[in-house]
Amino acid sequence: MALYRYTARTLEGELINSTMEATEEAEVVKSLRERKLTIVSIAAETKRKRKKTGASWTTTKISLDDLVVFSRQLATMVDAGLPMIQILDILAKQVENKGFRVIIGKIRDEVSTGNNLSEALEKHPKVFSSLYVNMVRAGEASGALDDILDRLANYLEATNTLRKKIKSAMMYPIAIILVAIVITSFLLLKVIPTFKGIFEGLGGKLPGPTALLLMISDLFRHWFLVILGGVFLAFLAFRFYIHTEKGKFQFDSVSLKLPVFGKLIRKIVVSRFARTLSTLVKSGISILNALEIVGKTSGNKVVERTISDARKNIREGEPISEPLNKSGVFPPMITQMIAVGEETGSLEEMLSKAADFYDAEVDAAVSGLTSLIEPVIMVVLGVVIGGIAVAMLLPIFKISQLVH
Repeated sequence: MALYRYTARTLEGELINSTMEATEEAEVVKSLRERKLTIVSIAAETKRKRKKTGASWTTTKISLDDLVVFSRQLATMVDAGLPMIQILDILAKQVENKGFRVIIGKIRDEVSTGNNLSEALEKHPKVFSSLYVNMVRAGEASGALDDILDRLANYLEATNTLRKKIKSAMMYPIAIILVAIVITSFLLLKVIPTFKGIFEGLGGKLPGPTALLLMISDLFRHWFLVILGGVFLAFLAFRFYIHTEKGKFQFDSVSLKLPVFGKLIRKIVVSRFARTLSTLVKSGISILNALEIVGKTSGNKVVERTISDARKNIREGEPISEPLNKSGVFPPMITQMIAVGEETGSLEEMLSKAADFYDAEVDAAVSGLTSLIEPVIMVVLGVVIGGIAVAMLLPIFKISQLVH
């Protein structure tokens, strides 16, 4: 298919500049006339120009904040009864992110040619997840698109809030660690070599800690680029490995078993599982399809495999709670709440309560972990910097021996 750039005017006289993919120019003309637009110009994009313009939106990151605002505004305007094409036109003009604006324009073009909104969204998987697409599809089928979009916006807002809390809590410890690395590197590369010249001029035998520190400083100075390159290559190798199926599974498995962070990661995973499944079930998506989507969007390969195995048992007639309980991945509380929800017919309500509970647990765990990490980092930083200072002062304390 070719990409065509067009300029057209609405019935109100407003000028629209956008692009559309089509097999030929006649198809673009037909689509624009169906939208009751007056065509000003149409031109096929050259490969060079397409590459240049395409890069601007494919590489632009669409943040969760952008998606939350888009979903909330979409839900509001659908509830108000506006036509979908008009809604997408309005949203395309309001969005500040240029890349997202182009994507919304493409969605509008797809909808204008007769496709459903879910079909148009599905063509942009990097922006709209399978959860998003399937919920919109369920809303279209049930005739309650506005309610489901509102539910979807609430879900995205809750997810975004949790993610921001975790990020903000971790910012301070990370900043302290980076400062410690910079200070230590500066001391080893610049300060200690200066003292080395002084010590050599004095003569005599240096204390063990001082000699060891000078040796580390020499090693660090002479092999700094090699060490830096080795660390960088090790990071790239690690990142490549955890992006493989096996590597990602092993990394997720180990992360769930970590002494301090493992419990926090498990709570985050369970909270996401409960909220996502609750939102999907409440939207009328079948439990098997909902579990498939939850597994793919869980962000954890261990959980994904567990849910995949559970689906097989559920398909054979087992309750949802039993295979999840047997897996050992999910805490007893969540499986018991699911069991109660299945028995009482209020599964989505129980899942929603479980999600709220685990969100609160994550908040408390993050606050506790931050309170624990900060003093530990300060102690480690004090030991490292203090150790360097003491090692440099030891020869001065024994100045009479060194002069001799």
